[in-house]
Amino acid sequence: MDNNFNLDLELLSKELSLLIDLLKMEEEKGITYISKTELNEIDWDIFLDLVCHHRVYSLISSKFKSLDEGVIPLQVINSLRNLHKENTLRMLHLTGEMEQISKLFLENNIPILLLKGPVIAADLYGDISLRTSRDLDILIPIDNLKKADQLLLKYGFEREEETGLMNEWKYREHHFAYFHPQKNIILEIHWRMQRLPSKEPRFKELWERKRISKLTTYPVYYLGEEDLFLYLISHGARHGWFRLRWLLDIDKTMRKMSNFTKVKLLLESYNNLHIVGQALILASQLLNTPIQEEMKILINNNRSEKLAQKSLYFINCVESLDTIMSTKYYKRYLFSLKSNQQKIIFMLIFFYPSKADANTLMLPGLFHFLYFPLRPFLWAWRKTIKPS
Repeated sequence: MDNNFNLDLELLSKELSLLIDLLKMEEEKGITYISKTELNEIDWDIFLDLVCHHRVYSLISSKFKSLDEGVIPLQVINSLRNLHKENTLRMLHLTGEMEQISKLFLENNIPILLLKGPVIAADLYGDISLRTSRDLDILIPIDNLKKADQLLLKYGFEREEETGLMNEWKYREHHFAYFHPQKNIILEIHWRMQRLPSKEPRFKELWERKRISKLTTYPVYYLGEEDLFLYLISHGARHGWFRLRWLLDIDKTMRKMSNFTKVKLLLESYNNLHIVGQALILASQLLNTPIQEEMKILINNNRSEKLAQKSLYFINCVESLDTIMSTKYYKRYLFSLKSNQQKIIFMLIFFYPSKADANTLMLPGLFHFLYFPLRPFLWAWRKTIKPS
């Protein structure tokens, strides 16, 4: 099969192109293929901003060790070295908290799966310092949410979100966030890996395929290899792959995984062939990720290629995720990820009342059912009065 894609990489800045070249650089080969003229044209402040934005400073810092002295400005090397040290301490701190949270939940009969964090860094990179994590993401059965909430509040966490109107969280959200002010830890409790209408395996199936981390003394469980791979793809696609760190996760998995038969079987549970193709196209084009023969069928379709091209816009952005997610371009992109069936379910969820409706028009609890017929009018009213 032909793997030559027509992705337009011209829109990538020279600083971002250099960053990508460094990320796919094999340590033993060095940077000899990048000309000094190219390096002289780099704005190193912009380059540093990009490294931080894409959360790859630990990896870039480790790669700089193999470069000849004087190739990269000393202040850039020192800045990244300091960020690498800070991340190492952060990941060690998260590792300890990850173990404590797992112990707290398991001893109270709440099954828990780590979705990201230090376990993923150790699994994919072999070193927890080489991947960044801002918080801990865990998955539990939805029936255990109330019990988990009580445990975390007792443990010193503060809940950041409110439940909203008429249990809208069940349909519009997939996690709650908690913050521990003394430990400076953000913890996200997921009852789904992705928001509805995304399709995914039940918790029981994920639990049966779980793995145990070797990082800690007390058992810490995380997703099976194939489930983690497909979760990371779904997560990256939903965010437009605007951080290169997420594509690096896919690259590491593809190079590590030897049997893709299980992945192809699990794809029926996720119903997302097109975004798997998108991820593989981006990884192969930007990071030279090898695509195994049995996976090549996923990358040879126009929809995956178009989605890959769309996400280059996000990869080239330096704005915050919140800013990007508020744009019309992102909302259209997100809608284009959905299957026809998912688009129908998405529209049905739109008509479910929200907290914003209650803020627009306060109704007594007895009359909350009226928010259902009023929802389209309240939404239109908010759009009308919204400042341009």
